[in-house]
Amino acid sequence: MINFNGTIHDKEEITPSLHNRGLHYGDALFETMKVVGRRILFAEAHYFRLMASMRLMRMEIPMHWTPEFFQSEINKTLKGQGGHSIHRVKILVWRDWGGRYTPHSEGVSYAIFTEALAQAPYILEDKAYKVDLYKDHYVNKGMLEQLKTNNKLTHVLAGIYATENDYQSCLLLNHAKQVVESISGNIFLVKDYKIKTPPLSDGCLKGIMRGVLIEILAKHPDYILSQESISPFELQKADELFLTNAITGIQPITQYRKKQYAKKVSSELIEKLNEYAGLSPSSSQDSRGH
Repeated sequence: MINFNGTIHDKEEITPSLHNRGLHYGDALFETMKVVGRRILFAEAHYFRLMASMRLMRMEIPMHWTPEFFQSEINKTLKGQGGHSIHRVKILVWRDWGGRYTPHSEGVSYAIFTEALAQAPYILEDKAYKVDLYKDHYVNKGMLEQLKTNNKLTHVLAGIYATENDYQSCLLLNHAKQVVESISGNIFLVKDYKIKTPPLSDGCLKGIMRGVLIEILAKHPDYILSQESISPFELQKADELFLTNAITGIQPITQYRKKQYAKKVSSELIEKLNEYAGLSPSSSQDSRGH
């Protein structure tokens, strides 16, 4: 089911309009979140990131777009989803049609998409996760790179490169040749008791899970976290590398080139993440979160 401006449709009923500024100019944003039962994990962080992103994009925010409104619209979309209670939910927002590069309308439209997930708690899957650097194109520095916009061509091309070369993901660089993030997550590097993640000023996404891990690590007595640039040369010297996003939680990298990595810190943090999110390790597809 798809929620289009508050009306629920079957996917087959939706005929996309070619008069769409997201399609023509990338004039659109999206927010992806994990929903357990009817509880949006880290709901406040997702809501405020979306609102801040719309302000930066100079989109007119309707007065009724409150946290309660989005909770209601998500509940409406999830109603009758075949017994599944754990979902990936994506909210897509675009500026209404009119104008060329300069918009003529102040209005916005939205759509909500859902996809069933199997697990409520975040888990570390026991499988290979190999990455490489993607060097054909670079991520820019700047505030727009921190937003989840429809302008993600570098990530798309990196994904194609990863598929063609049998990698699970790629690490992206900025023009200063600093490691910024992966195709679909922020990166953390572990060396001894020190953990690094790139600062937002390097061009990485302002990820929800990145922020959550920063909060968790700030209270962890065994590790020191810093937000510093990461050089490609540091990758093979690291003890661990892991990626984060709101759906997967923590994804350990098992291999970069000839270097293989441990999962010790990832395993510790995934437990603390589930505790922080209020997710029971025994939760399953039948979970009825509140």
